[in-house]
Amino acid sequence: MPGPRCVVVGVDGSPNSIAALRRAVTEAHRRNAVLDVIHVLGSHDGGPRPLRTVVEWLRLRRLAAREIPRSRRLTARLRVPVGDPGQVLAAAGRRAELLVIGARKHSEHGNPLGGATVPVVLERAACEVVICADHAASRQTA
Repeated sequence: MPGPRCVVVGVDGSPNSIAALRRAVTEAHRRNAVLDVIHVLGSHDGGPRPLRTVVEWLRLRRLAAREIPRSRRLTARLRVPVGDPGQVLAAAGRRAELLVIGARKHSEHGNPLGGATVPVVLERAACEVVICADHAASRQTA
């Protein structure tokens, strides 16, 4: 028997990741799916730090509560794993039907979608991937 339907979204607090969260909420509601909200802590910090993980989880909970309307009656799971964001999100996409991420505006990696996460996710995700941008935020900073 297959598991519950799932939409995964990567959130780091940037305007583009907030746009991704909003899109993922809409998609999860439309698909009657569970929403997995993931904030990946980089592994470059020297391994897991329980207090930092708790602080980031609480921050993610506040952000999700602000962006997910109560009227949606959506089941959301919040996770704060440690690792490479692209690899962690792509692995989460193995059990999802949709993976939603935000693109960075500027990239030191030469990727027009920004950042190092997008290419890894596009290469490794086993599900459909949607890349979002907050165009209102980019107009304000232009």
